[in-house]
Amino acid sequence: MDDEPSARFEAVYRETYGRLTAYAVRRCDSPQDAADVVAEVYTVAWRRLDDLPEGDEAVLWLYGVARNVVANHRRGEVRRQARSAQLDAELADLYGDSPESGVELAAIGEAFRSLSDDDRELLSLVAWEGLGREEIATALGLSRNAVRIRLHRARRRFSRALAEAGVHLTSQNRLTPAGRSL
Repeated sequence: MDDEPSARFEAVYRETYGRLTAYAVRRCDSPQDAADVVAEVYTVAWRRLDDLPEGDEAVLWLYGVARNVVANHRRGEVRRQARSAQLDAELADLYGDSPESGVELAAIGEAFRSLSDDDRELLSLVAWEGLGREEIATALGLSRNAVRIRLHRARRRFSRALAEAGVHLTSQNRLTPAGRSL
């Protein structure tokens, strides 16, 4: 068994980890984001070990990779924020013009953002993409029954979060633009 690539990677990792972590921490909004960036940089380094220069050039190459990973991370964050803004706008369309509903748009958005990423994704696939359980199961690589259970639980948690925020939905205002209920 040839351990040379593994040993080379470990040596580069030991020599560069501190510098790359500091680089990421200075450019990310949270330590978790920085840790994700560093992990991705070393994943790329492992996959492209043959492209990794020798000696002092290695850290410079890794800085270039880190720069790209940070840029991708920022683009992802912008997309996530845009999706949240899109949901806020859709909720405003649904509830904003209905004076009898008494629904606070900010409270709905906050309740939605308080959900886990998985719950938000499931509810978004139903509300934004108009997908049914079978389609969601295919998209996420889950069984239809697993989607049914997870969706039920996500809806229940969203309903609980809305109730805690003082938002009470009626059967008349529970439909999404796609005509599917959340």
